Amino acid sequence: MSPLCRPVICLVTGRSSDMAATIALVTTAVKAGIDLVQIRERDLDDRSRLALTRAAVDAARGSRARILVNERLDIALAAGADGVHLRGDSVAASSVRRHGPPGFIIGRSVHSRDEAVAAEREGGCDYLIFGTVFSTTSKPEGHPSLGTGALKEVCARVRLPVLAIGGISVDRAPDVAAAGAAGIAAISLFTAAEGVRSTIEALRRAFDTQ
Repeated sequence: MSPLCRPVICLVTGRSSDMAATIALVTTAVKAGIDLVQIRERDLDDRSRLALTRAAVDAARGSRARILVNERLDIALAAGADGVHLRGDSVAASSVRRHGPPGFIIGRSVHSRDEAVAAEREGGCDYLIFGTVFSTTSKPEGHPSLGTGALKEVCARVRLPVLAIGGISVDRAPDVAAAGAAGIAAISLFTAAEGVRSTIEALRRAFDTQ
């Protein structure tokens, strides 16, 4: 059984070179009640990524937020993070599970029903992130958008919580919830002018009405 309570709202950091701005965003999101923060800055060198993760862990201490690191189990463990998020083509989650402490959270990105089913069958994951659901500026032009129909099919086929990613907005959140998703993951959504707290509250309302 997944340790995550629905709805799950996940901030994915945007690979910014401005570490101070990223830490400020994470701190704001933690105070606003975010559930997961995924540290995604794979362009940073190891020392900087470790420092950023440690700052995020410090910001989340005593809150509901859990800090995850993309791919890097070593950095997650060294920083005292709560888990890792794996690419679709990454190492087996069951292998990561053997090296993580009790309660370590492991997620995986999937892009099809078959990938989702295979990830669940393999074991070791606590949640899946499925996308890209809608078109988004964080992906190159022409990157396929899978739509809520594909999201619904994935959610119906697996018992793991599925978070939707890609072009998610507050207005689209009810459709994502209606498709069976357990929550959303997003990057630019949390930097919009409306503010992080109001965005998180609006997303939770969208899922609470389903």
